[in-house]
Amino acid sequence: MIARIWRAAATQDKAATYQHHFAARVVPHLKAIDGFSGASLLRREAGNGVELVALTLWRSLGSIRAFTGPDPARAVVDPEAQAMLTAFDATAANYEVVVDIGMDD
Repeated sequence: MIARIWRAAATQDKAATYQHHFAARVVPHLKAIDGFSGASLLRREAGNGVELVALTLWRSLGSIRAFTGPDPARAVVDPEAQAMLTAFDATAANYEVVVDIGMDD
């Protein structure tokens, strides 16, 4: 399994708008991709704004390429989302999950 991590920042007001966008638009799109295994959006107050971290889980780098195209490190940020964010990474980090302990373990 591969964990993909992408970071962004937003104002207080726009962070809530982005959270809705992530749940209503991004997640349904990801669910349609073979190999997608889950997503979380993390939020923390940071200075005068909000830091957002998207964590998505994938079966393989090949399944990530179905989302990103040939470069699995490329961030995919549509123009609507870009308008909600004050900053965002142009790349995402992909990590091999080597230990995974669920709440039931």
